[in-house]
Amino acid sequence: MVFTRSALRLARPASSLLSQRCGASLAPKTSLGGVRTLTATSSRQGKVLLCLYDGHDHAKQEPKLLGTTENELGIRKWIEDQGHTLVTTSDKEGESSKFEKELVDAEVIITTPFHPGYLTAERLRKAKNLKIAITAGIGSDHVDLNVANEINGGITVAEVTGSNVVSVAEHVLMTILVLVRNFVPAHEQIASGNWDVAAVAKNEYDLEDKVVGTVAVGRIGERVLRRLKAFDCKELLYYDYQPLAPEVEKEIGCRRVDQLEDMLAQCDVVTINCPLHEKTRGLFNKELISKMKKGSWLVNTARGAIVVKEDVADALKSGHLRGYGGDVWFPQPAPKDHPLRYAQYGPFQSGGNATVPHMSGTSLDAQARYAAGTKAILQSYFSGKHDYRPQDLIVTGGDYATKAYGQRAAKK
Repeated sequence: MVFTRSALRLARPASSLLSQRCGASLAPKTSLGGVRTLTATSSRQGKVLLCLYDGHDHAKQEPKLLGTTENELGIRKWIEDQGHTLVTTSDKEGESSKFEKELVDAEVIITTPFHPGYLTAERLRKAKNLKIAITAGIGSDHVDLNVANEINGGITVAEVTGSNVVSVAEHVLMTILVLVRNFVPAHEQIASGNWDVAAVAKNEYDLEDKVVGTVAVGRIGERVLRRLKAFDCKELLYYDYQPLAPEVEKEIGCRRVDQLEDMLAQCDVVTINCPLHEKTRGLFNKELISKMKKGSWLVNTARGAIVVKEDVADALKSGHLRGYGGDVWFPQPAPKDHPLRYAQYGPFQSGGNATVPHMSGTSLDAQARYAAGTKAILQSYFSGKHDYRPQDLIVTGGDYATKAYGQRAAKK
C-alpha cells in the first residue's frame, strides 16, 4: 500500500517549534507497507508521526473509520494546510519498522491503544526532537512514562480523556451478558446447523442476583456499575484507592471493599477497569485468581498485561474460572498462538471465551470523539499556548500530572 502527497507550506504561528522551521520545499516520497508520507527536502522541518492500523477496503466502505492509515483521524489536510509534515504508518514492530525509523526526528508522535506504537525507553532516547506524544483514545501505558519525564527536558504525554468511556462501559456490559448467558457456543451451534438446547443451557445463568465487582471505579468503572443497576444484581462492589462520594454510592447502590482479595472472594463476576502501570502489571496471576470465587467470570477491557495469560487459561481449563472475556492483549496485535484466543471452560470443553480484537473503545462514535480530541491537543501544541485540558495530561514538564498510573509523590 503506497500513499504520497505534497503541499505548499503556509504561514504558521511563530510560537510553535514546528512553525519556526520554515523555507522548506516539499517533495513527495514513495514508501511501502501502509505508509502515507509528506516529506520535506529540508532537514530543518518538523514532523508529526502517526501510527494507526490499516483499514484496507473497510476504510473505503466506511469513511467514519477514522482510526486507520487511510483516513488518518481526518487531520491530514488540516496539518498540511498549516505546513506541517505528516508521516502515517501501521508498520511498528522491530528496528527496521517504518515507525522506528521515522521517530528519530519526529516532534509529535500520535498512536492509538488499538494498534500501539510502543514508545519504549530505547525508542524514546532515540527521539531527540520529540516534544509531545499523544494517545488517540485513552490509556498511555504503551509509553515508558518514567523515561518520558527524563528525555528532552521532559516531554508531554497526553490522551483524549473520556473519549471512549461510554463505548468501553457498554462493551463490558455486553461481555458480561455474553459470558453469563453462554451466548457464543449457542450462536456457534446455530451457525453450524445444529440444535441442542441442553448442550448450551447447562452453562447458562441469569445476571440477576449475582454479585458483580469492578477493579477500579474511574470513568469507566463507575459507568459499568450504573448500567448494572438495572439488572437487579445481588450486590455491586468496587475496589479503588479513592472511594466514590457517599451520595454517589447511594445513588448507584454499590459498596467499596478495602481489600482486593476480599472483593474477589465475594464476586460472581469481576470486571477489570484499572490502568496498566507497575503495580497492576501481571496483577491477575495464579495466586490472585485462586482468591476468586470458584466458577466466576472475569472480564478485562483494561489492558492485556494486567492478567497473566497462561494463568487465566489454566484457570479456565480447571474450571476455577467459568469464563474470560475482553478485547485487550499484549502485545497487540495478539500473536496467533496467544492462549486466550483458544481457551475454553475445561469441564465442558466448551464456552467460557468472549474475547475479541481490541475494539471496545473504537466504535465509530468513539473514533469521532478521539479524533476531535487529538486535533484539539495538536492545536494547543501548535499554537504555543499549551492550554491542554488538565484531565488529558499524563506527564508534563518532567513529572506526572495524574495518579492514574500509580500514586507517586510529586517531585521537589
